[in-house]
Amino acid sequence: MDQKQHGVPHAGERWSRIAVVGNTVVAVDFEGELLIRRSQVAKQRVAVVGAGFSGAVIAHRLAAAGQSIVVFEARQHPAGNCHTARDAVTGIMLHAYGPHIFHTDDETVWKFVNRLDDFVPYVNRVKAISRDRVYSLPINLLTINQFFGRTLAPAEAREFVASLGDHAIHTPCSFEEWALRFIGRELYEAFFEGYTLKQWGIHPSLLPASIIKRLPLSFDYNDNYYRHRYQGIPRHGYTTIVERLLDAQNIELRLGTQAAPGIATEFDHVFCSGSIDAWYDYAYGPLEYRTLDFERLDAEGDYQGCAVMNYCDASVPWTRISEHKHFAPWESHAMTVCFREYSRRRERGDIPYYPVRLVHERAALQRYVAHARQQERVTFVGRLGTYRYLDMDVTIREAMDAAQRFLDCLERSAKMPAFNIDPMAS
Repeated sequence: MDQKQHGVPHAGERWSRIAVVGNTVVAVDFEGELLIRRSQVAKQRVAVVGAGFSGAVIAHRLAAAGQSIVVFEARQHPAGNCHTARDAVTGIMLHAYGPHIFHTDDETVWKFVNRLDDFVPYVNRVKAISRDRVYSLPINLLTINQFFGRTLAPAEAREFVASLGDHAIHTPCSFEEWALRFIGRELYEAFFEGYTLKQWGIHPSLLPASIIKRLPLSFDYNDNYYRHRYQGIPRHGYTTIVERLLDAQNIELRLGTQAAPGIATEFDHVFCSGSIDAWYDYAYGPLEYRTLDFERLDAEGDYQGCAVMNYCDASVPWTRISEHKHFAPWESHAMTVCFREYSRRRERGDIPYYPVRLVHERAALQRYVAHARQQERVTFVGRLGTYRYLDMDVTIREAMDAAQRFLDCLERSAKMPAFNIDPMAS
């Protein structure tokens, strides 16, 4: 298949146009966006720690503007937790660190990633097992009617669910209080209490309401987990996208190389997308994360009939099972590969997945942020660098903005701050 027919650049294709007009240097990216326009060439040697989306986008944008980049990646592959690879036995494209579905309303980001690979439309339809019955998630009109044995219309379902809520709770502060107030005890206990306890290792009564507010609830039969305008999965996998971002003469990728704070003395600037607590050797204690363990299941044919099946009961030790060939429905495979997913507290040496931003962790984070702001020539970016849960599209947008700010600082001979996004603001 000719990749060019699908808008996918060949490796080595120029990602930017750099021109010198008199004493002015102008760099334009492949979408025609002005990256930098300055009167003097100020080429910098920049280190990027981490080859996930944050690091790769920053490296790509700065390299396109003529900077010299070295990317340090501790793992033996790029793309971080978005890494995808063909299974040697079945040929199925595996999401090595759990499922990733790209969804966004950001048109600029959508155009950007589609220049790197062909994104095939994909709707994330999750199913859930609760008390030995299968339901549709997120909670929608079908789920409500299934669960209560009713045939409610949308307006009736909205009124019915509202009647289930605990109206004695006036200002819900916790996950549990929010659920009890707005969906009632029955739906909360069936779909959220056990699953959340397994996922976070903390009872929902101790978790902030902001976590459940991210979960959709609809009163129609639309079972699309996301309501964003653009949704899809790259035909050739996320790792291919990151490899293309890093495919430039002035980017050096060092896989299997752990970077340490000492490299700041060797470079004009460092962008760190790794854990901020690890960067400072846990000086103020480790920040709390959840990590994931995966148990592989191989079978013939179709194992569960969907990509993701949540297991809501606390008595089942795993949180969900993902069947990876369903993430590429345009392909055909006789065999199938599934992964049971177990969530637990992150220990040193584990891969951090989800930040647990409770009161104690926010206090420790504040100390790390204050420390970082006293340093020079290091900027923290991404999910781990800012200790925030970020979707892929937000990660890419923030990386674009951080790279542009660095170029603007170069043009103005200003200092790049330790954070382009304040980690304490969310």
